[in-house]
Amino acid sequence: MLVPVLLFLVGFALLIKGGDWFVDGSVGIARRFHLPELLIGATIVSIGTTLPEVMVSSQAAMQGNAGISYGNAIGSIICNTSLIAAITIAASPSKVNPKSFALPTAFFFAAAVSYAVIAWTAGQFQRWMGLIYLCVFVAYMVISTMQMKKHPELAGEGEEAEAGEKERALATELLLLVIGAAAIAVGARFLVDNGTIIAAALGVPDSVIGLTMVALGTSLPELITAITSLIKGHGSLSLGNIIGANLFNIILVSGMAITISPFAIPAEKTILGGINSSLVIDIPLMLAVMAIMCLPALKNGALKRWQGILLLCIYAAFTVYQFVS
Repeated sequence: MLVPVLLFLVGFALLIKGGDWFVDGSVGIARRFHLPELLIGATIVSIGTTLPEVMVSSQAAMQGNAGISYGNAIGSIICNTSLIAAITIAASPSKVNPKSFALPTAFFFAAAVSYAVIAWTAGQFQRWMGLIYLCVFVAYMVISTMQMKKHPELAGEGEEAEAGEKERALATELLLLVIGAAAIAVGARFLVDNGTIIAAALGVPDSVIGLTMVALGTSLPELITAITSLIKGHGSLSLGNIIGANLFNIILVSGMAITISPFAIPAEKTILGGINSSLVIDIPLMLAVMAIMCLPALKNGALKRWQGILLLCIYAAFTVYQFVS
């Protein structure tokens, strides 16, 4: 029992320090190339913090476990938005640049709606669909880069170094980015694996372990990055990371899993006399929480505290539903 506890603490330390290095490296790169923090968050940072989901879903796909591959992506989007982003918004509402905000949001809803339509109509994902999602991932990265170069005026936030802050070498910033991402991924794995062992030893039911340790575990990098970004005063980086991570959960995480091993929509859990719960609860909720966060911000150019509070209430209700149903 001592070893799991020690490894759990090591994982927690790696997450905290890794998040610190990752944010420092990302913000440094954004400032060096005069890029908006929100777009950096929606690309580079999001890839790093989505690594645990990619690893878990890919491994599950290779083992033929469709439930984990499917649930990990959808569950992470709901958790990222209605828990992690909600905490960020409720703690520190901020203005956003709709032009920077629009691209990752548009890509997300296009990918999410197509994902939902396939689930509702076909009930299964074929390999060519996974390949298309991976191509969309490549297209998004290319278009994001082109937008950053074409519209430098979007970099109106966080691009100048703070007074008295010494500029680091590019190699140092890249090293911070890579080491930070690695520390986050390893820390998340240590925390999830050993936290599960500790919970089991204390007699916590398997269903509770799955809901808390596993489902939330792969979203820990986003949570740590969000908290670290808030502390450092980079709220846009945190928001961009959430949106980008949610997009990547569909086009990269699910795309990779579907390509490795095509699967049908799991139907283990049903409601109302046999209706697949995922089709009427999980997927609609995934779309709803993102709409609550994104649409008012696109219209008004700002995030409001009521959005964060509402999203937290939704997540609490969703968690209760998972326990009682």
